[in-house]
Amino acid sequence: MKKKNHISTKAGFLFALPAAIYMLVFVGYPMIQNFILSFKNVDVYTFADSTKQTFVGLSNYTELFAGEDAILSTAIINTLIFTVVSIFFQFFIGFGLALLFNKKFKGSAFFRGVTMISWLLPVTVAGLLFKFMFASKGGIINQLFMSLHLIDAPLEWLLEPKLAMAAIVVANIWIGIPFNMMLLITGLTTIPEEIYESSKLDGANKLQTLFQITIPMIRPAIMSVLTLGFIYTFKVFDLVWVMTKGGPINATELVSTYAYKLSFEQFQFSKGAAAANILFLILFVVGIFYIKLINDEEEVM
Repeated sequence: MKKKNHISTKAGFLFALPAAIYMLVFVGYPMIQNFILSFKNVDVYTFADSTKQTFVGLSNYTELFAGEDAILSTAIINTLIFTVVSIFFQFFIGFGLALLFNKKFKGSAFFRGVTMISWLLPVTVAGLLFKFMFASKGGIINQLFMSLHLIDAPLEWLLEPKLAMAAIVVANIWIGIPFNMMLLITGLTTIPEEIYESSKLDGANKLQTLFQITIPMIRPAIMSVLTLGFIYTFKVFDLVWVMTKGGPINATELVSTYAYKLSFEQFQFSKGAAAANILFLILFVVGIFYIKLINDEEEVM
């Protein structure tokens, strides 16, 4: 028996080896190099000459937070606002749609499929669509609001700081709703129908059934949706870059867009690497939290 277990363990390691090598080469090595780069003074002047790339310690990190152009703190706050607001609406709208499409009615499968379009559409394409929709001249959003007499003149959605943040949040909510919906529907399908029938016999109303049966039984799915949603939303780059490029006046600057600007527009490669490492560190902490939650759920079960 022990020999069999030993052989199966060896076989498991062999099957996992190609994936492990791939991760080390294409993920692990770049991450280590990026980490090392953040402690040097590599910019457009020193990039080609390694002899001038001296070790500067934590100065890149301190300059990002306390330098003359300390935009990183603003970018982190913007990223948190963008993430929390997006997840809040994505989850509740997605949960509502999951409850709706979990019921059997005519056209349920069709409309559920239509809802998936926003998730299947490339993010850059979705960003361009919303950029045109929120345009001050000829944008459908302004035309709709004016036709409803909610506004008297077109709003500069992508040029006003608060409105620009609202525009990218709306676009991201639209993209993320199907992801929340599908994961929650999967959780809902695991609840036995007999439990609902028993609750009806006991006289439970719909609200009691929702809060005392449905939500507790899909708690693992809810935690997965919220945690993965945080990770996916926190590192959003393409949508914001297409719509606003972090403007106006850094109003929609996220950590991801700021790291890109530092590296590929300002050519301050070390500072860009430091900003990317801060983004990684935040997501790493969230990832550890997610793994702990999964392990706790498994132990309970």
